Amino acid sequence: MAISYLHNSKEPGVQAYIGNRLFSFPHEDVDFYLPQLLNMYVHMDEDVGDAIKPYVVHRCRQSISFSLQCAWLLGAYSSDMHISTQRHSRGTKLRKLILSDELKPAGARARRDPPTLSLFCPSANLSPSKRTHQRSKSDATVSVSLSSNLKRTSSNPRVESNQEETVRLTPQREFIKSLMGIGKRLATLPTKEQKTQRLISELSLLNHKLPARVWLPTAPFDHHVVRVPHSQAVVLNSKDKAPYLIYVEVLECENFETSSVPTRIPETRIRSTRSVENLPQCGMTAEQRTTSFSTVPNYDNDDEAWSVDDMGELQVELPDVHTNSCDNISQFSVDSITSLESKEPVFIAAGDIRRRLSEQLAHTPTTFKRDPEDPSAVALKEPWLEKVSRIRENSPYGHLPHWRLLSVIVKCGDDLRQELLAYQVLQQLQCVWEMERVPLWIKPYKILVLSSDSGMIEPVVNAVSIHQVKKHSQLSLLDYFLQEHGCPTTEAFLSAQRSFVQSCAGYSLICYLLQVKDRHNGNILLDAEGHIIHIDFGFILSSSPKNLGFETSAFKLTSEFVDVMGGQDRDMFNYYKMLMLQGLIAARKHMDKVIAIVEIMQQGSHLPCFHGSGTIRGLKERFHMSLTEEQLQVLVEQMVEGSMRSITTKLYDGFQYFTNGIM
Repeated sequence: MAISYLHNSKEPGVQAYIGNRLFSFPHEDVDFYLPQLLNMYVHMDEDVGDAIKPYVVHRCRQSISFSLQCAWLLGAYSSDMHISTQRHSRGTKLRKLILSDELKPAGARARRDPPTLSLFCPSANLSPSKRTHQRSKSDATVSVSLSSNLKRTSSNPRVESNQEETVRLTPQREFIKSLMGIGKRLATLPTKEQKTQRLISELSLLNHKLPARVWLPTAPFDHHVVRVPHSQAVVLNSKDKAPYLIYVEVLECENFETSSVPTRIPETRIRSTRSVENLPQCGMTAEQRTTSFSTVPNYDNDDEAWSVDDMGELQVELPDVHTNSCDNISQFSVDSITSLESKEPVFIAAGDIRRRLSEQLAHTPTTFKRDPEDPSAVALKEPWLEKVSRIRENSPYGHLPHWRLLSVIVKCGDDLRQELLAYQVLQQLQCVWEMERVPLWIKPYKILVLSSDSGMIEPVVNAVSIHQVKKHSQLSLLDYFLQEHGCPTTEAFLSAQRSFVQSCAGYSLICYLLQVKDRHNGNILLDAEGHIIHIDFGFILSSSPKNLGFETSAFKLTSEFVDVMGGQDRDMFNYYKMLMLQGLIAARKHMDKVIAIVEIMQQGSHLPCFHGSGTIRGLKERFHMSLTEEQLQVLVEQMVEGSMRSITTKLYDGFQYFTNGIM
């Protein structure tokens, strides 16, 4: 709890001692609290900043990945300051230092720290600015063929004059900004289909700058991005913005900075014409491509974006909608392959074989039909391993041994700092429950804060929203479980039901402790194993959607959820309540760890979740430290009963259905 002591201590000597102690902790332990460290650096007094800075500078000299995380987070957390103060603030100065040549690697091999508890990076200047001119095709052709040592001039003000900074940081920064620029342009289009077509076209153009020395910060291993299968990208559901999901082909490597950039392998057939054919990157060497992102236009300013005229002339082959993959393999086949690889013989009774074969063939997971208003449903429903196999088979890089497929959600116009805070709390509680051996299940997904209004999110694979389930299947939740997993007495159904109960109990506690709101069925996922996963933590603690006063219950527990558990008088429902009690008892043993994460982030923050003076006090009260375990059991019973019968939950679901069509 050194971070907590650093936050609470008023003695400069103690603060300096704790700052020195940071060097003795494993990198991954400190990285988990990086948002807290940098928020203290930005908003607390000079003594705290002086204690933190030596460690941050030391780590930035070692790692490009850490440097970018710090630069982006410093920009995001400095945005809460007044603009005149922000320009000359300590956080802005440190950010500039990090992005300068002064913190170049101490040795030849700067190492990227593996982000085991990865706090996704943030970029400070991603807000749109005024458009002053349009780039012509000839302008674009010249810019992409320039070498990386191009100097800053009055006619080319956005090219960094420092070559070392360009080589170290700019390719990755420009890659991220390119993805953000796409999101901004998609938001201006009126329909989902137009957004999807534009997304495919933009990503097709982006592919001509790959492979390059760029990576996805959400991945836990070093790699180079080699290709974005543009036809697989989809625009996600959002009323006002245009978040999108992309799949990214990468080649795993030992060190992304020192390993050679893979050689470009052309597509097996031409997929575009005219302006794309004339782009010079197609014949670039690996080293030229490595630095190509350093000369990509800076998307902080739309006048530096790829020309809209070019995009209008770009002819991209649109994909046939994938509904049934030819690569489908039944679970029975997978089991057989696994058995063949085993060294020990496996003996199975004939009756068991017939039963399992019948179950598997009768209850093959369903697919969704294409919906122009919800293009992501088909993509998200497809099993991940089938998607990986299909994309790999059609990729020019798929035959390479270190090929991997990653995915990421790109969000522009949304502040993900609250999402990052929720991720930290979920990660902490997950560790607590594992340590206390409470079999609750939650899925903290990684968040990359790029600025105060943009970022990236790790997608949850093999999962679709309950809204999509109900809309595409036209079934109740229980009937959908029966369709997907078989009869209530089968092994598959019982396993899925247990997964549902364990995850429902875990997220009930999360929603209660963090006061998570906006719990409509579009924000609750259901995965292939039966778990529910809550997403979108934009309304937590002291904030709620438009202050409508809905969702007054402790958590969302509908009659459909109870039906999947078997009903109120069944063992699985009692198991659900028992898990909630055990989880709350375990969580309050470690309350201080959770409080520290939240309390430090309140310092200097204007986030909606910290509105009012009672945020931290209310969070502490929800741990009920003064109650006995018997009193806690009564409390859990009351919360479950109140949530089941909550009229406000039904009203909010009805409100979402009539206003947004969410089922």
